[in-house]
Amino acid sequence: MSRRTIEATVAEWVEEIVAGSDLELIDVEYVKEHESWILRVFLDKPGGIDLDDCQSVSQILDQKLDEEDPIPGSYSLEVSSPGLERPLKKEADFQRFAGRSVEIRTYRGIHGRKRFTGMLEGLQDQNVLLKWEGETIEIPLELIAKANLAMEL
Repeated sequence: MSRRTIEATVAEWVEEIVAGSDLELIDVEYVKEHESWILRVFLDKPGGIDLDDCQSVSQILDQKLDEEDPIPGSYSLEVSSPGLERPLKKEADFQRFAGRSVEIRTYRGIHGRKRFTGMLEGLQDQNVLLKWEGETIEIPLELIAKANLAMEL
């Protein structure tokens, strides 16, 4: 099973696990760090998640992973908060966090660059609206390689 397939499968399972609760799946990553594979699940909820939330989802997911065994070899499972610089993945995220400072990386250059830091103004017609260097620019969703909230100082 490919890395992307593993991430998509685990995301489906986590969505089922958190359905009916106030928990929200933010992201799933299956990455190799140093010599070890790590399966990371990021969750959030209004007011933030706590250790009990992580532990509850981790126990249920761990059981499902043992039953289905989609991942060859050994790996570590981590269930946690996305942190202060949470990723923006879904279209709704770009609306929900309007008014916040964000960092965006694109697959190809726009306005002569691939990295932007500015104020998120929302989403319109599949374009992220970003206040950048005094003007509002549009960044097509399909060109966004990575977007996350930026720490505001």
